[in-house]
Amino acid sequence: MAQNATSQAPKWLNSTEMRAWRGYIVSSRRLLEALDIDLADHDLSMADYEILAQLSDAPERRMRMSELADVAMLSRSRLSHRMKVMETAGWIKRESCPSDKRGSFAVMTAKGWKAIVAAAPDHVESVRHRFIDHLSKADQVVLASIFEKVGSALREETSTES
Repeated sequence: MAQNATSQAPKWLNSTEMRAWRGYIVSSRRLLEALDIDLADHDLSMADYEILAQLSDAPERRMRMSELADVAMLSRSRLSHRMKVMETAGWIKRESCPSDKRGSFAVMTAKGWKAIVAAAPDHVESVRHRFIDHLSKADQVVLASIFEKVGSALREETSTES
């Protein structure tokens, strides 16, 4: 929910703020689109890659679906849709949770592991070419700090709204 939910006049963005905001929006959308295109040779989308990356780092390459949705920044319904596609591809399987009949696990299969191992070098090269190589080390430090600050504020907001 927006902070200005009352009848106050909005605090419009000045030209510097608007330039920063629009620059971020346009660049982030173009970057994600380019990264998605670069993964197409592996028959993966960015959402698929992110799910596989999260599972590849998880103990036994398995996570509760609810936790995976949170860390992959996907709604439960979007994750469910991706899971169907990824199960059909043979990259992931679902297992029921013995302690919670409503819960389930996403488990990376051997085929899923092969898919991410094959895609990872190209994905890293794409990230370098399309993003990292355009930034100095100082830019990278500043950008990391900026997004840690924004991410932290957003996490606090969502935790207080829950």
